[in-house]
Amino acid sequence: MDPQSFYIANLERLSVELKKLRQRRSLFGITRFGTLAALIVVLYFFYKLGWWYVSAFTVMLLILFRWLVLKDVANKAAISNLDNLIKINKEEISALNNEYFQFDNGAAYTPKDHFYANDIDIIGHASLYQFCNRTTSWMGNTHLVRWMLESAPAEEILNRQEGIKELSLKRGWAQQLQAYGMENIIKENTYSRLKKWLEDPVLFLGFTHWKWLRILLPAIIVSITVGAILEWIPMNFFYGSLLVFAIIAYQVNKIVAPLHEQLSKMVNELDTLCHSITSIENEKFESPLLNQLQQSFDPGEAAASKKIRHLKKILDRLDLRYNIVLSAPLNLLFLWNLQQALSLEKWKKNHIADVEGWFSGLGTFEALSSFGTIAFNNPSWTFPQLSNNHFEIEARELGHPLINKNKRKNNDIVIEESSELMIVTGSNMAGKSTYLRSIGINVILAMAGAPVCAAYFRISPVQLISSMRVSDNLEESTSTFYAELKKLKLIIDKVNKNEKIFILLDEILRGTNSLDRHTGSMALVKQLIKHNASGIIATHDVALAEMKKEFPGNILNYHFDAEVNDDELYFDYKLKPGISKSLNASMLMKKIGIEL
Repeated sequence: MDPQSFYIANLERLSVELKKLRQRRSLFGITRFGTLAALIVVLYFFYKLGWWYVSAFTVMLLILFRWLVLKDVANKAAISNLDNLIKINKEEISALNNEYFQFDNGAAYTPKDHFYANDIDIIGHASLYQFCNRTTSWMGNTHLVRWMLESAPAEEILNRQEGIKELSLKRGWAQQLQAYGMENIIKENTYSRLKKWLEDPVLFLGFTHWKWLRILLPAIIVSITVGAILEWIPMNFFYGSLLVFAIIAYQVNKIVAPLHEQLSKMVNELDTLCHSITSIENEKFESPLLNQLQQSFDPGEAAASKKIRHLKKILDRLDLRYNIVLSAPLNLLFLWNLQQALSLEKWKKNHIADVEGWFSGLGTFEALSSFGTIAFNNPSWTFPQLSNNHFEIEARELGHPLINKNKRKNNDIVIEESSELMIVTGSNMAGKSTYLRSIGINVILAMAGAPVCAAYFRISPVQLISSMRVSDNLEESTSTFYAELKKLKLIIDKVNKNEKIFILLDEILRGTNSLDRHTGSMALVKQLIKHNASGIIATHDVALAEMKKEFPGNILNYHFDAEVNDDELYFDYKLKPGISKSLNASMLMKKIGIEL
């Protein structure tokens, strides 16, 4: 089934299920009202038969009422889940039409200085991140961003590819994982709050005597209370004991209150974490990476989801301190707050080393699933082959993934040796910059382990560095020219160290005069060739392409051109071998009124 048909079929099925659940919700409401009405009838008509009959019917009706409430809560959760799944499928239909701006664009993660991020639209509006992102949690976001900004080792790339291929086929499971994440989004402060608590010193377990006092003290006050009820103990002694235990409970509450305030705000996010990890634990995976991640959640002794659920139950019990009716007797008789605080600290002691792995593992799954969605949505894309030789890149029908496929123009690229530089000349607006960005963005996808927008793609593992979209920085008093020089220095330093990099340069040294620009550009090309660097340079300076006469084995000349018909320019955006002879700047200047 093609992606469009899959999502439409999903929407139809989910809509039918949602209608049934909403009808069931109405039925639960009517039934609950009927149960309360029946309770009133029992109290009114059956009291003459005796309180035993009234009590029996009342208990049965209350049990029924509670069952209906629990069923209604579960039904509401199912409705919310279906709403999320419907939203997911609607968003994917929009994404297939290149309308992907509803997804988070990751602007908060924009790096200040980076090898290529600002040149190739990796983060921000209409970016690669926004196009690919299907993560819901903070850790999913950070994993996806990091994968796009850092090239992975070859082994990791291959492992991710296998995982992404498998998840691209598990669309129902992947959508459910995304829907769980949408219910209560796990934010960075949730993780920070939990990590801070884990790193804070314990408040009670440091005093080892609490291990037996937590049992002895409640046993004493309960015994005194029972004795007072049976009139075995004087009431004055009973009241004095209650006062002592009230003081103890008050002091304990003063310590527990800040702890509870710190942790109670993340209960809903823990629920999301638990549901998401349970989904991972219960699924069957084939690829090594997914199996490894799954095993990290369930090492054999106890599943991570059970541990998280246990923590949530402790926090739920601690929430009773807000219940005025129950809090007083529970703390006076059982030191309730102390019991929960000790349980929390015991949980902390046992699982302090696990929490970071749980968050990281879920983030990895979300990032892999995001690329899995991209692979499913674009069946014509391919997963790159990796070459052991440095450096080579070969692609057929390679296009820019962010351009609508109906408007996209695809081209090829072949660089077979590490000492080859591709010089791309051409007229204005002919497609040179778009071609460079198409190559760059697909290299980034390849180095992240993701599929690429090409019919065939083979590449050596490499670090991409570009200088294409340079701007000044008023805050640092940096001109455009100096900003470009800083980027070029970074490239030269890496080239001089013979690091494995792939370079994309667009109109280098544009901020200086034509003579300096030409001289500097030629010197840079010679230095790159000297150090066997690989890259692509887009330029209007056809003299750079003429350097093939001096370096026939190192320069590859290609160009984009334009056709003129009735004083109008037409572009085919197709890469052709050789040097461009078509220059259109004069015609464009005439069209805006400059008299030449």
